[in-house]
Amino acid sequence: MRPLQPRQLLWLLLILLPLALVVSLLSGAVFITPGVFFATLGDWLSGEPGREGLILFSIRLPRLILAALLGVVLAGAGAAMQGLFRNPLADPSLIGVASGASAGAGFVVVFGGAFFTTGWLGMSLVAVGAFAGGFIAVLLVYRLATSSAGTSVSTMLLAGIAITALTGALNSLFGFFTDNDTLRRISLWQMGSLEGAGWQRVGFVAIAAAVTTAVLPRHSQALNALLLGESEARHLGVDVEALKRRVILLTAFVVGIGVATAGIVAFVGLMVPHWVRLLIGPDHRHLIPCSLLMGALFLVVADTLARVLILPAELPTGVITAMIGAPFFVSLLIQQRRRHVGGVLP
Repeated sequence: MRPLQPRQLLWLLLILLPLALVVSLLSGAVFITPGVFFATLGDWLSGEPGREGLILFSIRLPRLILAALLGVVLAGAGAAMQGLFRNPLADPSLIGVASGASAGAGFVVVFGGAFFTTGWLGMSLVAVGAFAGGFIAVLLVYRLATSSAGTSVSTMLLAGIAITALTGALNSLFGFFTDNDTLRRISLWQMGSLEGAGWQRVGFVAIAAAVTTAVLPRHSQALNALLLGESEARHLGVDVEALKRRVILLTAFVVGIGVATAGIVAFVGLMVPHWVRLLIGPDHRHLIPCSLLMGALFLVVADTLARVLILPAELPTGVITAMIGAPFFVSLLIQQRRRHVGGVLP
């Protein structure tokens, strides 16, 4: 018997997310009490923001919104990837978007892009390079996995491993030929951080989150059919090849934007959909909306921890998600091994 009904989880997340946003907004190197918050809100609305107003509404608020939107993007892409691969251990990084973005950003940093503040549409050239690198990597993976017979998911997985290894080698090459300062800049970007978040970054990730929220739920029935197998999905009227192409391109687009603006925030796309699946089951009609909300909640909490654990310094948000995600991933592997052994032994 499932512990929660989908509607119950949805309402719970709708209650917890605003609470987490408020707590996170008040928390940090400078803790702000609720009384000070309301007084500061009044000053800000009257056009006279003080020190607390600048902290709340110019520094913390865009960072919180960016964290929530990025959580929506990564969790939604993870749910789509797990449905496409029919594997709860699947992750958007399997198709090479994160590693490709890392190589693209490393290329731009090493060859001078980090010294420029603007690029295309006001984005930094590092962000442009990251988006381009992630998208090119996914296109290569998709092209390698596609033949006249269609797109093979297993071949896509192997191609993703190969492209990830290639981009990793490129990153090592960039690091070998660069100086220590540039190498540190690349390493910090790869850790994934929301530090320096601004409304421009929020705008770009909002586009990705809007696309994710608008498009993914429309594919819920098709992903449900795909869980039965590709042949069965075709018999149910699903255009499997078109579904693969849409999901892969959507993942490349939205995750590419997310990685370009915040670096590599690992494990969100793996953990969040899996948690939701354990709570309410694999039906994508409920899995996708709940994953979007839980992704926002999880990343807001993780970013809050990154800001308060070692005050007055801050940890990269990707470090927090990796510290939570790595033990979670190991526990999943142990559970799968036990189920496998339990099924084999008499």
